[in-house]
Amino acid sequence: MFLATSASATHSASEFNNTNLEPLFSAEQIQGRIGEMGVEIARDYAGLNPLLIVVLKGAVIFASDLLRAIDLKLAIEFMAISSYGSSTRTSGEVRIVKDLDVPIEGRDIIVVEDIVDTGLTLSYMLANLHARGARSVKLVALLDKFERRERDVEISYLGFKIPDAFVVGYGLDFAERYRNLPYIAVLKDPDLQ
Repeated sequence: MFLATSASATHSASEFNNTNLEPLFSAEQIQGRIGEMGVEIARDYAGLNPLLIVVLKGAVIFASDLLRAIDLKLAIEFMAISSYGSSTRTSGEVRIVKDLDVPIEGRDIIVVEDIVDTGLTLSYMLANLHARGARSVKLVALLDKFERRERDVEISYLGFKIPDAFVVGYGLDFAERYRNLPYIAVLKDPDLQ
């Protein structure tokens, strides 16, 4: 949660109350759903030691809350894959920007992603992890922009389905802005910065 430090803080320009943003999911809604997903994952992986692979950068905030909602012995790694650059639409070209630091052969993998839209990036990543010999690979995603799907991707644990709109906040960005919002919002006009 965030607190304004003075009355004048509410009258000045506020990133959290930006008029170019239309709130979609509140911080409370997000935390409630993450708690439910954590319980589901703990139930499904009882007695196992899964490795959570967090997709940088957008999924970091989601992953930090999700980790605390999963009552299991687990490990965490990070991977960065890009297909956006600074645009609001995927380029379709997938690049591994940061690879894993550990081998995953024989491990149960849970990929933690902020949003699934076309599925191009994630289908590439999931196939790559399978090819490295993971025992199992499942996906947990906070958001599913299903209307834009070009390639099938199975989401084992899903936070919310969303319409075909560009969303920011709670780790999701537009040109590295808005990641720090405690809620998720639709960016109404990307040209207004």
